[in-house]
Amino acid sequence: MLQIKVIFTVIFALVVAACTPSIVEYQPPSPTIEIPEPKTSEFLPALVNTDITQQSDSIIADLVDSVGPAVVSIITQADQRGFFGTERITGSGSGVIFNENGYILTNNHVVEDAVTIRVTLFDGRELDAKLIGRDSRTDLAVIRVDEQNLSVAKLGDAAQTRVGEWVVAIGNALGIKGAPTITVGVVSAKGRFLNTSDGTLSGLIQTDASINPGNSGGPLISLKGEVIGINTAVWRGDNAENIGFAVSTETAKPVADQLIKNGRVIRAFLGVSLTELDRPTAIEMGLKIREGVVVRSVTAETPADIAGIQGEDVIVGLGSYQVPDLVTLERLLIANFSPDQTIDVTLVRGSDELKVKVTLGEHPV
Repeated sequence: MLQIKVIFTVIFALVVAACTPSIVEYQPPSPTIEIPEPKTSEFLPALVNTDITQQSDSIIADLVDSVGPAVVSIITQADQRGFFGTERITGSGSGVIFNENGYILTNNHVVEDAVTIRVTLFDGRELDAKLIGRDSRTDLAVIRVDEQNLSVAKLGDAAQTRVGEWVVAIGNALGIKGAPTITVGVVSAKGRFLNTSDGTLSGLIQTDASINPGNSGGPLISLKGEVIGINTAVWRGDNAENIGFAVSTETAKPVADQLIKNGRVIRAFLGVSLTELDRPTAIEMGLKIREGVVVRSVTAETPADIAGIQGEDVIVGLGSYQVPDLVTLERLLIANFSPDQTIDVTLVRGSDELKVKVTLGEHPV
């Protein structure tokens, strides 16, 4: 059994290969290059009629044939300061081509601090890649290659995915050369939270499909042949088995759009500390509602403070959107609203529902 340990482990462990020295032998990557616009691409066909009870044993193989060509291996080099000076270390990860212009979605921790990024396509082509942007708060990054005739995977709607549905994880497990590793499992849960060294990842898809070092940044695929998540983390410990996490495409889509457009994620900002409203809290507060986000505290001189939002207010709407939970609010502040925009915030305060106008700020970096 390979004793390869290239992740940060304790209880929560990101499936990290870009951040740790690799012990698998690689060819050194070449320097990064500036990348012009590619001209042509090939979209992958979506699978149809994929009810697992009606398909032959080849359904997973058919899915891999369909989506696999869009999955890439990523090899990085980074400089690490040590006792004897600076050392060049090599790491590995995975990614998925999601745009015909050569954009690849992966994890922030795969490419963070990378000096060079080298991509190997499914057909063996090796290419230099350029970092377009990264976001540590969602552990997502976009890189880009200058190449034509690329296979492109479709980013699906993870909101439509049900717990218990079959999924396939594809990635460069353990940095092993050659074709990517395929593992199969189900959606074990949705809307998970995971504490990491960079903060809390929210709205994650939990799966029992095996996720190993090097899988980071690879796609989690539904039986429709659509990417529904980016494999990101695994929970390791004496009592933990088959507990992996992927960043939902509900988060990945707007983040990727902003990284391509701005090189970073610009978030609208309220200036409040929040927690989700659950049934015990609602009963304790004497509320009739059971969904929303509770304001625990308000930072002075922030948009929320100026608008008169108070501690123990419950946010239930932003603009025309309902806010049933914290994940929804976070995604709205990324994808639907922008700094300096004035919106109505719907609150429940005691037995009253009220609206206040808030001019949003920009979230501090």
